[in-house]
Amino acid sequence: MLGAGNVGAEVARILLEDSEELGDRIGARPELIGIAVRDVSAPRTVDLPQELLTTDAEALIEAADVVVELTGGIEPARTRILSALRAGKPVVSGNKALLAQHGTELHAAAEAAGTSLSYEAAVAGAIPIVRPMLDSLSGDKVNRVLGIMNGTTNYILDQMDSTGADFNDALAEAQRLGYAEADPTADIEGHDAASKVAILGSIAFHSSYTIDDVYCRGITGVTAEDVEAARDAGYVIKLLGVAERVTSETPDDGSGVSGAPSTTGVNLRVVPTMIPRQHPLAGVRGAFNAVFVEAENAGELMFYGPGAGGAPTASAVMGDLVAALRRSVAGGPAVAPSFHALLPATNVDDVRTSFSLTLLCPDRAGVLAAISTVFAQHGVSISTMQQRDLPDAPERPGEGLAELRIVTHRARNADLVRTVETIRELDEVLDLRGLIRVESAD
Repeated sequence: MLGAGNVGAEVARILLEDSEELGDRIGARPELIGIAVRDVSAPRTVDLPQELLTTDAEALIEAADVVVELTGGIEPARTRILSALRAGKPVVSGNKALLAQHGTELHAAAEAAGTSLSYEAAVAGAIPIVRPMLDSLSGDKVNRVLGIMNGTTNYILDQMDSTGADFNDALAEAQRLGYAEADPTADIEGHDAASKVAILGSIAFHSSYTIDDVYCRGITGVTAEDVEAARDAGYVIKLLGVAERVTSETPDDGSGVSGAPSTTGVNLRVVPTMIPRQHPLAGVRGAFNAVFVEAENAGELMFYGPGAGGAPTASAVMGDLVAALRRSVAGGPAVAPSFHALLPATNVDDVRTSFSLTLLCPDRAGVLAAISTVFAQHGVSISTMQQRDLPDAPERPGEGLAELRIVTHRARNADLVRTVETIRELDEVLDLRGLIRVESAD
């Protein structure tokens, strides 16, 4: 094993405590021969035998039959995993950042050596999603994967929705409870979820994607007012990771003739999204994760459970490890994921989505007409609009104010963005805020 943090220590505990039972399942009793760590004297969450700890990772890799990598980060994890794979040793990893950046290289090394690279723990903690996508759904056509893939942001948004807390207070509570790191940037800016979307998208669509292919927006701009407005409209805001098939069409130039034939690709994105409260994902509370899969024949499937934590994530590692050890005992080739489809990652412009936006406007004749004209010019229609009258602004005595909350019908993301940009410039619009995508608005 490489690494003895919260997850690594739990994996070691399971191997040491349950080796006899695991041996019955595997066909041979597993032996943990060592754990490579940076500091053998550092405190651990589990009391591990001191003789198992070493700082010599390279010697441990050379001596092992199977390598479990739980150190995280890009280097030296990448070099060590490649060393093990090239030596024909199966590798089990939970390193989402590495897989989202160098997954293609690592899979190629595993395939060339006739061995396996497994990483159930890299996506959604204890939830079994990687192997169901690789195996159970391998004969189906997946059209979309969407989910709540980061427990920290889900906890924060859930607190904002259920208690009315603002973002900073909810984040502070998440840090106090250990759901958020002292530096929560990777979570709240969406980077952690983006890594998982790149991994799942690659598996679901049999193509190779990296985190650079994922359009990413975090939750730092979500306000208590946004959450309240969503609640009033029957929605809840979640940070959704999405990978879906998209047909890209080149718009015509005004002549009525399209510039190029349509092409199919995959859009990968992480964005704060309003979802109806009756949607299964709306009920995912606290720090839990859930992944919703839409397949052509299986229909709609949801995988739900703890998205983080030492013991839950160790469960996912152990599933991969037992499978790798069974192959090692029984013999036979490893089956690598297929990336044959080569579907390109598409720009978010071509995604069909809906927007919710809140406008602050003077309460006078002609305002609605000006706003509606902009929507019509860009080919975007309004699904719902609510007006709330506000007190006069001190700087505009005698002129009432109105707050307009608009939810659009589905349209191309590029057309929606242009609509919003034009509305911002209208004299009739004093402020535009609360701009959030909406799932299933139609």
